[in-house]
Amino acid sequence: MSLRTLGAAALALTLAACGSAPDDMAHRRATATYSDPLPPMRSFNPATPRASVRTNTQLAGDFLQLTFELESGREVPRLTRYDGPVVVELRGPASATLQRDLSRLVSRLRREAGVPISVAGAGQQGNLVVEVLTRKDLQRVVPQAACFVVPRVRGWEEFRKERRTDKVDWTTLERREMASVFLPGDVSPQEARDCLHEEIAQALGPLNDLYRLPDSVFNDDNFHTVLTGFDMLMLRVTYDPALTNGMGKSQVAAALPGILARLNPGGQRSGPQASPATPRIWVEAIEDALGPRGSDVQRRKSAARAVELARSAGWRDTRMAFSLYALGRLSLHHEPELALGAFLEAANIYNALPDTQIQSAHVAMQLAAFSLSAGQAGATINFVDDSIPAVRAAENAALLSTLMLMRAEALEMQGQLSQARAERTEALGWARYGFGAEDLVRGRAGEIAALAPGPGDR
Repeated sequence: MSLRTLGAAALALTLAACGSAPDDMAHRRATATYSDPLPPMRSFNPATPRASVRTNTQLAGDFLQLTFELESGREVPRLTRYDGPVVVELRGPASATLQRDLSRLVSRLRREAGVPISVAGAGQQGNLVVEVLTRKDLQRVVPQAACFVVPRVRGWEEFRKERRTDKVDWTTLERREMASVFLPGDVSPQEARDCLHEEIAQALGPLNDLYRLPDSVFNDDNFHTVLTGFDMLMLRVTYDPALTNGMGKSQVAAALPGILARLNPGGQRSGPQASPATPRIWVEAIEDALGPRGSDVQRRKSAARAVELARSAGWRDTRMAFSLYALGRLSLHHEPELALGAFLEAANIYNALPDTQIQSAHVAMQLAAFSLSAGQAGATINFVDDSIPAVRAAENAALLSTLMLMRAEALEMQGQLSQARAERTEALGWARYGFGAEDLVRGRAGEIAALAPGPGDR
């Protein structure tokens, strides 16, 4: 929804929030079921990533921070990358969908990032292992990780033996010769694909994640789930012939202007200064808010603390908006008016930025849920229609299916029954990729159907 119409919707949604009852909504969700056979799983067409809108000066700063720092804040003393061809060896019970997604990713890395990478043939050993495990086995060893990558080991058993040694310390590398990615196979196809993209990218190049990046998987906000145009440019810079293994930060900094001028001529212009560094205290507040530890009350307090810190810093960027988004999500079932206000403010920030379309779509999904539960079919459809292009471009099937299911309910409220059925059928096909197991797909559809008021409530 545009900024102009967003303000008009705010008052109606605020009234809806005042009258909403989270416990009642939870009860209604439990009664909604879908028993018809599900349609076939859908898949996305080849990606057409959007180029970064930032200047080359900003991009150079991004590259240096991504390359020469770890998430923990530790410095990385030298540039490292693979010399020569990279061969990806897939191990474990990989589904046909995961194999297809790996092939698509490898093709993109060759075409868009210029990385000499291929998938190993039958019986061929690789120098980048992707091993598929059960979520239980993976988290038994690394409890907090959905998936991860480590250097210098060939597969799970070697990692288990070496995981407490310097062998798997990225800061000790001179060059990248072997790495292993570990991901769960008993998750949705989208979750497995997302792991492939982020972990293989980090195996090849940048090791850091930065909350200030609006258009990158190298960001722990998890809005982007497949490699973006920015990410491919960072990898292309990493493998540019002007850089070599062992170069220090100052050497790389001196080479970057020429590299970026050649690879990204559109970025040769003046522009705003880079965003200020993100203080650790804000990162800790966000991690406490969104992490698995602590009570609901503690997590909401941490989200409120992140908002307070962002306001004090004067941010009007993705970090401010993400703080509000986190607060909104954590407040939904306890303080819906607070949640709505946080989402509306986050939407205003994201909509004013040039490269946050997928973030805006995530917020719009939350606002569409408010409007749907208030019986505002037209507003729901507007939120969805404005968001769908960005969601398709970002290849987020889980979000796409959720939005389409909301639009199906809104169409049904308007009496457009045939259009609603067609919309729901397509949405469930996307949900099979985004959510995986049939019970999860049906559960998601039931939750959204329960948001819409019955005929007597409209």
